[in-house]
Amino acid sequence: MYRYLFISLFAITVASPVWAITIHSAGSTTVLPVVSAAAQAYHASHPNVTITVSGGGSGVGIASIVQGTAALGMASREIDEKEKAQLGDGTQVVPIAMDAVAVAVSKAVSLGGVKQLSVEQIADIYRGKINNWKEVGGPDSRILVIDKEASRGTRHVFAEAVLGNAHARAAGASIISGSNNEEQAIISRSNSAIGMLSNAWLNDEVRGIAVVVRGHGVLPSIEHVRDGSYPISRGLHVILAKDAGPEVRDFVAFLLSETGQKIVEKSGYLPVR
Repeated sequence: MYRYLFISLFAITVASPVWAITIHSAGSTTVLPVVSAAAQAYHASHPNVTITVSGGGSGVGIASIVQGTAALGMASREIDEKEKAQLGDGTQVVPIAMDAVAVAVSKAVSLGGVKQLSVEQIADIYRGKINNWKEVGGPDSRILVIDKEASRGTRHVFAEAVLGNAHARAAGASIISGSNNEEQAIISRSNSAIGMLSNAWLNDEVRGIAVVVRGHGVLPSIEHVRDGSYPISRGLHVILAKDAGPEVRDFVAFLLSETGQKIVEKSGYLPVR
């Protein structure tokens, strides 16, 4: 009866008959892989439920609930007081995972000797005070500093932890990226880049360096999120509109179930169970 399942990085659509129930989710591209994978698994036992998932960033996820354009928002940061007021009473913000925001560098930077940086050094790079990797023990090359769009949860968490303000300007940045996969691609194509990425998006070409905490470098890892030692960590959330139907609530319950939390773990994040 159900002949196809179309998946892209930013959208997943499950074919369904005319009587299907549709759940639209929008927001964080960090949370997106979990919700997309869960949507596939959920569809197997609920074939009449159509689930669409789109990105855009945490700000988009929050706005989609405020504006009523989605039944389920995705956010990779905490909701601020202004946003809580806009969301109104009855809206639920549900943590489904934990994650580390990695200070990510090009492979050549890591091989060139930059294995760890202090928060102050990272801040100086983003403020434009440090411009060359040789200033922090690396190769003699100008630093390509990558910032993220203001709507992105990763940017919010990183700027708050490193620059002291979630909305701080990064004067040293020369590129502003959007999604995790976009920034990952920029870093992997460069020999001198630094950026901010979910730990789950690191690979051999895009390496997470340690952040110095009380004199010791702490790598971005699930283990260091679990024990609280990594200083740039965050919760990953879904947001239910106050008028969310039972099917939406059932899908969120699935995300929090043993099966759903295994999907979280497989996606590279720390389960909340």
